[in-house]
Amino acid sequence: MKKHLSIVLLALFISTGQLMAQKAKHVIFITIDGFRPDFYLDSEWQTPNLRALMKDGAYAKGVNSVFPSMTYPSHTTIVTGVQPVKHGVFYNNVFTPDGAPQKPYWNDSSIHVPTIWKAAKAKGMTVASLYWPVSANAPVDYNIPDIGNLGDGVREDYTLPKGFYAEVKKEVFGGVEKIDHGKNVNIAKIAAYIIKKSKPDLMTIHVFAVDGASHAVGRNGARVQDAVADADAAVGIIVDALKDAGIWESTTLLVGGDHGFYDVKKTVSPNVWLKEAGLITDFKTGDWKAQFNTVGGSAYLYLKDPTDNATLAKVKTILEAKPDSVKQYYRVITKEQITKGGFNPNVALALSGEQDGYFSAALTGNVIKEGKGGGHGHFPDTKNIRTGLIAHGPGIRKGAVIEEMNVRDMTPIMVKLLGIPFGKVDGKVPAGLLE
Repeated sequence: MKKHLSIVLLALFISTGQLMAQKAKHVIFITIDGFRPDFYLDSEWQTPNLRALMKDGAYAKGVNSVFPSMTYPSHTTIVTGVQPVKHGVFYNNVFTPDGAPQKPYWNDSSIHVPTIWKAAKAKGMTVASLYWPVSANAPVDYNIPDIGNLGDGVREDYTLPKGFYAEVKKEVFGGVEKIDHGKNVNIAKIAAYIIKKSKPDLMTIHVFAVDGASHAVGRNGARVQDAVADADAAVGIIVDALKDAGIWESTTLLVGGDHGFYDVKKTVSPNVWLKEAGLITDFKTGDWKAQFNTVGGSAYLYLKDPTDNATLAKVKTILEAKPDSVKQYYRVITKEQITKGGFNPNVALALSGEQDGYFSAALTGNVIKEGKGGGHGHFPDTKNIRTGLIAHGPGIRKGAVIEEMNVRDMTPIMVKLLGIPFGKVDGKVPAGLLE
């Protein structure tokens, strides 16, 4: 009887995913902010390390982001496996209806669901994270969080273990006053130091110079080339550190991203239309009926009264009445699309940039202006906004090519590789990626 019961329980564990074979002793996930598949698929980019990993491992031709295709919501989806409607991080910064300066989502408490970090720690694993969005106070052993525009002092205060930031300044950078984290290789040097020090079972690393360069000059140009080469060099530093630590053969290395990029040729200020229509008078006093929260490649319509269907109808009429010369720069994302995609449940509709259009928060002036540089945030169904993935190491099916996948698939991949229990997610392991 006991033997029969054990067999039944074993089958139950397997069916619920609570018992999984560990495929890798260590999983390192590097995100390159603004990572695009052409960085490793096209030879014009100086990425020898990425291409070497791709040729000896597996890769995706395109990875769909979330909406908006922004750094913080997409990175949160990467470590939770669920869409923004569930994890609660809707933008990089928290929307403020009174027009006050927006502050970033930065603390782990902003995430409403379990993370891969917490799951790994629960299994007694050593966990590290570097410059990852929404990670302050995360349950990890080593952590230097991304805290947006809150300042380096806040970052140091929330670094784990206590005193580790000062230790890094001294031991890694020879006693500098401030770490230049704008260089991808510097973040990689910190990662190498942690790998040598503790050989973490799970490590998430975010480097972001490619994003800054792409915002400044657009999808192409010498500055982007340099930033991409710097990111590739950062990957090389981490690979060398894993080899020096003697754990390369037992490590699965994942290199992914959060979003792609569009060039910005025009900016659109939809709140000008709402102000002209009398729907916005004064944010500070609460005298408004509707407003768009603009976040780069998309804009989100908030109604002061979510049940105010008359105002919603008025906004829809305003958008539809514009001439084609204006409408060419945006498309309306309906409430139904937002709900189906698992995006922000608090908005009535959204706009996504078209024809290299981008959105501005301006309340006055010309609605359509010339733009420059690059941007993201668009609805995640077009090629340019897709990010990428390269996977290499134990558990990865060498030579696998994934045509299309999603950032929400990253947590299931890591869970499977580490062999740890995790709750229900929206993502899935892409067919053919793992052995």
